[in-house]
Amino acid sequence: MLALIEAGYDVEIVDSFVNAKHSVIPRLCELAGRDLRVHEVDLTDRAATEGIFADAAARAAAAGRRLGFDAVVHFAGLKAVGESVAKPLAYYDNNLGSTFSLVEAMARHGIRHLVFSSSATVYGDSYPAPFTEDLPTRATNPYGWTKVMIEQVLRDVAAADPTWRVGLLRYFNPIGAHPSGRIGEDPQGIPNNLIPYLAQVAVGRRAELSVYGDDYPTPDGTCLRDYIHVLDLAAGHVAALDYLWDATEPVGTWNLGTGHGTSVLDMVAAFSRAVGSPVPYRIVDRRPGDIAVSYADPSRARAELGWVASRSVDDMCADTWRWQSANPQGFPDA
Repeated sequence: MLALIEAGYDVEIVDSFVNAKHSVIPRLCELAGRDLRVHEVDLTDRAATEGIFADAAARAAAAGRRLGFDAVVHFAGLKAVGESVAKPLAYYDNNLGSTFSLVEAMARHGIRHLVFSSSATVYGDSYPAPFTEDLPTRATNPYGWTKVMIEQVLRDVAAADPTWRVGLLRYFNPIGAHPSGRIGEDPQGIPNNLIPYLAQVAVGRRAELSVYGDDYPTPDGTCLRDYIHVLDLAAGHVAALDYLWDATEPVGTWNLGTGHGTSVLDMVAAFSRAVGSPVPYRIVDRRPGDIAVSYADPSRARAELGWVASRSVDDMCADTWRWQSANPQGFPDA
């Protein structure tokens, strides 16, 4: 959002706050240097979603503009692999339902530019890394399958109406925080992802990190992932949205990753360097749904979007620790 504002876009936020806290909003306004319009809406609620677009259309008409919104960046969805294995119906219902509701409202209001947050999980475990966008998609967990399905839905929508311009961004593993230390990842309950769990162990909220398996076919036996700084990821969204205005094809697909794999134990070591002391961990059994190796071939994004990830793993860990050490309990509840 901040990257879009810095690029000159006028941004409105829609969030159900099921995995976020309201206290983040004043900090976003502080960093943006302006008040932000925020809609607290669950996008699976079709009537409420329509209300957002109808309100924007009315405001635009009063100001003499044709459209309420010019484009949508679609981040909404549940995103934990392990939780999706345990609660598949909740993931299919939420992630698919919110997309149907959103795209229907966009179509009704003549808005046909969409950037969608997809995922590297669409590649599954059937191919040797690095993954390229032309590989067939075959996920290994319900979360990944929701991304595969939504990508297909959006391709079909664009095939039915070629005036659509859709960017599918396949994230690898976003981590890090804003360098100000004012905003960062604050998962509700027990973190499902490596870095927020590491950060909570380092700050004393949890006793130790569980490393899920050390018998994978990797150099140190732990999973390899392509970690990307959230600021690089944000820049990728701006680049994709800018690209869509002049795109000749209805759908574009791009990997957003560094092109390098880092193991779980290497990431523990990097985070320990950021903290200045070892972060305790122990090896436990593998977690259902995980694959051994996942990293991107980001060359298409570089060639077509002019986008390259520039921040290192040490940068990612330093910014995460700056956020977590300044906010040991995360965002305040109020």
